[in-house]
Formats: sequence, C-alpha cells, structure tokens
Amino acid sequence: MHERLQAFIHRLLLLVQPALANPQIAAHPIFLLTFNSRFCDYFYTMKNIKIIAVKSEIGAGTRGASLGFDAIKIAALDFGSTFFKQFPEEQIQDENDMLLEPARSPHARRGKGVLNVCERVSHTVERTLRDGSFPIVIAGDHSSSAGTIAGVKAAYPDARIGVIWIDAHADLHSPYTTPSGNMHGMPLAISLAEDNISQRSNAPDAATIEFWEQCKNMNNISPKIRYENLVYVSVRDTEPQEDYLIRQNKVKLFSTDEINNFGIDKIAREILTAVEPCDYIYVSFDVDSMDPTISRGTGTPAPNGITEKQAASLLQRLMQSPKVCCFEITEINPTLDKENLMAENAFEILLKVTNQLLYD
Repeated sequence: MHERLQAFIHRLLLLVQPALANPQIAAHPIFLLTFNSRFCDYFYTMKNIKIIAVKSEIGAGTRGASLGFDAIKIAALDFGSTFFKQFPEEQIQDENDMLLEPARSPHARRGKGVLNVCERVSHTVERTLRDGSFPIVIAGDHSSSAGTIAGVKAAYPDARIGVIWIDAHADLHSPYTTPSGNMHGMPLAISLAEDNISQRSNAPDAATIEFWEQCKNMNNISPKIRYENLVYVSVRDTEPQEDYLIRQNKVKLFSTDEINNFGIDKIAREILTAVEPCDYIYVSFDVDSMDPTISRGTGTPAPNGITEKQAASLLQRLMQSPKVCCFEITEINPTLDKENLMAENAFEILLKVTNQLLYD
C-alpha cells in the first residue's frame, strides 16, 4: 500500500507540473490550498530517475553476473512491486559473446570488450546527467563502473568527483599487478590512471599496454578521480599491491568492525565529511560488501561483511546528500545463489535507496 501511495503521489506531481508554470492557475485560491508552497518545493526537489541496465559479465572470472539485472526484476515481481514500470530504462549493449572465445591477454582478459562496454556506459551516464536525471546503474560485473565514473566526469569535467566504494575489494589492480587478469578488479585503477609499476608482478605485452592507456584516457580525461576523493567501505579482501596504494595514498577506509562498533549514523557522517570537498559524489555498491552468510549469490564473496540492514541504512543515509549524482549496484550472480536470495536483498536495498531519493 505504501509503495502504491508513493507512485500515486509521483504521478499526481507530474500532472500538476504544467499548472505550476501558469501564474493564473498557480495563484488561484483553490490551487494554493491544495498545492501549497511546501508541496511545490517537494515537487521541485524530486529527482528524475533513469535505470541503466548493464548486462555485461566479461570482466568477471565466474559466469552469471549478466543475469543479475533480470534476477532483480524477478525479485520485484515476487514482491508484487511495479518498481520497474515507474522509471525509464536503457539497456547497454554487451560484449558477452566474447566469452565463447579464448581470452587473448592474460593480464587484461577480454579487455577490448570491457572498454567497449565502458564507453557505452560512459556516454549513457553523461547524457542522463546532462538531461537532468539521476542514473541508477544496475550492472553485471564491476568492471563497467569505470565507464560510470568516466560518464560522471564527462558530464562535469571541471568538477571534483568523489567516489564512495562499498565493496569487499579495492579494485585497484592494473595489468602490471593483477593476479587473475579479470578486469572487474581494475575499475578504480582505470579511473585513477594508476599503473602501480613499483609493485609490478606481471610483464604485459605491447598490445595490452596500449589498450590499458586507452582505458585510462577514456573521454580524453585522465585521471577522472583522485585518491583524496575516494572512500572505501567494508573493503577487506585485498592483495599486497593494493594495500601498498591504499597506505601510500592514505585512502580513507571504514571497516566492517568500525561500522559495528560506531554505528551507521556516525560512519555515514564521517564518510560524507571525507568527500565534502567534492562537487559531486558517485556511490558504488557491490553486493559482495555484504557478509556471505546472507547469500552466496555473488562471484567473489568474502567473510566479515556488513549485513543487508546495515547496507540499506548506510545507503539511505548517504543518499540524503544533495551532492550524490549517481548510484550503482553490481555483482549479483543468481547462478551461485539459492532461491534468488541475493537479488531479493538487492531489490529491497534498491527500493529503499530510490525512495530516499524521491521522497526525502
């Protein structure tokens, strides 16, 4: 009932929008009585949300993340929700057919396909922001988030972009350091234009190095973000090369233990304080930030994660910041799950985030 009421109010607001622009109608006593200034202010602060579906999984090492978006839709149907009827949706063309072929580079597997997807995501996110809408990206594997960040930066090229990265992993590898070659471990390195040569463990070939330079220079802006504007939440499964970068660059990291000890409100305030110097904020939520006792429905689970309630509360609190301009949820893999549990948890979190954006 609550969701239907919210949808009705949203449609009602859209209907009265033309009247708000007509001085004669807007000044009528009956109109003023019904739609007072507080109500109108509420209307104007509402965000126009657009769903961007990225069904790409070529950056991951396990198969199935491309099904995450549809799994969330199924969860919505099971809950009797009309969520996906309420907002415009755009699907990004994927390159998943590359999975039928052997990977050419061991240090950036299927990299050209990842770059193609990232460029498409970037253009869509940029266009969505320039049109005045709020992009909610529902992605397969996390590699495409390099495109999301590139799109935010392209929309606001002179702005300082903050990134709140809620994830079990730091995703700071490059072809020079990756232990797996899977590019879902590289999106932040792409966005930071980070090679981490001093910690190299690989010797990528010339073609891989050329491709990597193209990734870093997406949209001819490099770097897109800086370390001082990056905040990690619940990151706990890292390699030594990533630990080196986190220490050297003094990246702010809020652990699961800190969240448990100090509570969501305090941690959320400190996170937003850390990105306060930024003009715009992008929030990325990888479901493997949650503890695997909740669900195994993600490709790279790690112990000692946050609970689904903590994730929802934290994200709701972060969405209260007017600087947040884009939200992404990623790495849902129903093939590794039972009874679509991860997608159900993710949908409930998505619903709470969206309600916070619309009805705060």
